[in-house]
Amino acid sequence: MLKCGNMKSVADNITVLSNEPMSGHTSWRAGGLARRYVRAKSLSALAAFIATLPEDEEVLWTGLGSNILVRDGGFNGTVIATQGLMTQLELLDETTVYVGAGVADAKLARFCGRHQLSGAEFFAGIPGLIGGALAMNAGAFGGETWPLVVAVETLNRKGEITKRQASEFTYSYRHVAGPKNEWFVSATLKLKKQEQSSGAVDIKRLLARRAQNQPIGAASCGSVFRNPEGQYAASLIEQCGLKGRRIGGAVISVKHANFIINDNNASATDIESLIKLMQHEVEAKYGIVLQPEVEIVGDALPGEQQS
Repeated sequence: MLKCGNMKSVADNITVLSNEPMSGHTSWRAGGLARRYVRAKSLSALAAFIATLPEDEEVLWTGLGSNILVRDGGFNGTVIATQGLMTQLELLDETTVYVGAGVADAKLARFCGRHQLSGAEFFAGIPGLIGGALAMNAGAFGGETWPLVVAVETLNRKGEITKRQASEFTYSYRHVAGPKNEWFVSATLKLKKQEQSSGAVDIKRLLARRAQNQPIGAASCGSVFRNPEGQYAASLIEQCGLKGRRIGGAVISVKHANFIINDNNASATDIESLIKLMQHEVEAKYGIVLQPEVEIVGDALPGEQQS
């Protein structure tokens, strides 16, 4: 278990925070300490820093912290904060967009709308950055990230940036596989030209639908579970009578059963316990094992079990 005692060092456009509470960097507002939390002022500075890390150092990249839960015992590795980095966003030709991994998904949706490009509207409903969307093939409203991808740039442990074609990766629902120990820096996307300037209208319609059906503004990670094939996780959880169920400060949303809300200073343990309860109840009733969409990392507190 990591102990409090935050220290800060700054060198060569890199800021390193020691024993940094991850509760301040995740949308769940919960979680233990990161042994090292790193911010860089430039991609070149980050690449140089990455190259200094030991080969066995566990590295976690985070953007807005909207799809991660750090256990209360903390993360005994290095967290790379990408917010504010890799923010390039430009039109390469009439239907091709270059987007950095640090660009907010919603910003990409608006950019494409302004340039009368269709296919990226669904990004408006994803509360994260493009890097995370690439890593998990994020999607919403029936759209997914990787069908749009032509090429990507990645950064490896040696600090080297490589351009790769989309064909070098395989993807499926909320899953992407490709070269090991590489992290996404950017993507080149291919979209379609709209006949009329309706992108802004489409985005507003999708956001209104999201606000109606999801607990927007509450401390959550978005959807906790992937949808099983042919099923909806929220429906299965609701049919188990779990809406409103609480463990400590964590509660299953009464508005959308696939959301867990930090309602009252929930610990990461409270949230993970509720995740396990949802899995147990759905499997007991339907024989379906729900797979988390959220990434759970780090160590449990002494005396607690971790899955």
